[in-house]
Amino acid sequence: MWLVASSWEATIAGPKAKPGIDRIKPHMLVSTADELPPAWALLNSNESVFGPSCRARDAARASVSGIERYPEGVDAALARAIAGFHRLDPDRIVVGQGADDLLARLFRAYLGQGDQLVRSANGYLKVPNYAHANGGEVVSVEDDDLTPSVDGMIAAVTERTRVVYLANPENPAGTYLPKAEVERLHAAIPDDVLLILDCAYAEYACADDYDPGHDLVARSANVIVCRTFSKIYGLAGARVGWAHGPRDTVDSVRRIGLTFPMAGPSVAAATAALEDQAHVSFVRQQNRALLEQFCARLARLGVDYVPSQTNFVLVRMPGADQSESAVLALGERGIRVRQMNSPAYANFFRVSIGLPHELEATSSALEGHLREAR
Repeated sequence: MWLVASSWEATIAGPKAKPGIDRIKPHMLVSTADELPPAWALLNSNESVFGPSCRARDAARASVSGIERYPEGVDAALARAIAGFHRLDPDRIVVGQGADDLLARLFRAYLGQGDQLVRSANGYLKVPNYAHANGGEVVSVEDDDLTPSVDGMIAAVTERTRVVYLANPENPAGTYLPKAEVERLHAAIPDDVLLILDCAYAEYACADDYDPGHDLVARSANVIVCRTFSKIYGLAGARVGWAHGPRDTVDSVRRIGLTFPMAGPSVAAATAALEDQAHVSFVRQQNRALLEQFCARLARLGVDYVPSQTNFVLVRMPGADQSESAVLALGERGIRVRQMNSPAYANFFRVSIGLPHELEATSSALEGHLREAR
């Protein structure tokens, strides 16, 4: 029966997906986990090792008691909570299942067949997939040592450009653009081009000249800022994201969302997490201290890295073979780090900031590996 079906399927042409779909590729490399020991240190996905606020956990648990009901009105309710904390207009906020959901909807709404997306070549590597899914073309602009080039992005804008995307801070590099540079980029693009500022790591950024861009949204008609609860709030599994933009843009994004865009426990957890800023401050301080300590250890080992404004650091090895062997050596010790699916990152691997003992084990394992390699 199954053999007949397989033979039939092989000879009959079925429906074809849109042409751009087959251009979508994974943006992260997956290690040969089946051949490695079980991981005890997961430093590969930029999650908060400190987890969510206890208040967020309790709120999520309490919400489960009504899980048989559809979560009515959660978009407006969470938008009001976010707006209240950030002092924004709730009518200009839309929520979704993580920032990725909102980015996917933005590209569905604003990028079509033959339209162009302008982005930094080595920025968030998943973004081209959103363009491909909608038949768009990707214009990747060379960066300045892994920092987006404003001059290059401005020069790349044409009459076919519909979206300019900037992750600030960047992932996987951890670099950022100052507020003045972001505003210079915005000032140079046409009014009918949407500038998307993906600020998933905004809460971690500590540079004095960094700004996520909400003031720019308030005085512009073509800027939208995407944020998330997955990072510093420790709610990656809850899938909660939000965006702040012009009313018509927010309305368009909301129209193509799900009928019930988020799970009730996720909304409860996010709302409670906003109210516990002491936890956020604790995570921010701990992350910065651990990041600096880990980078100092890398420097003592003679290992290069990219200065970061996030909760991860991009480690640079002399060559692709050395990077791959270092990742394998860490994996053999139960430590997972991340390699990116891009030739530009062949010499790099990314380490999420973990707990002190995890980072100590990582640096010690790397030191031992380098000693053996020499």
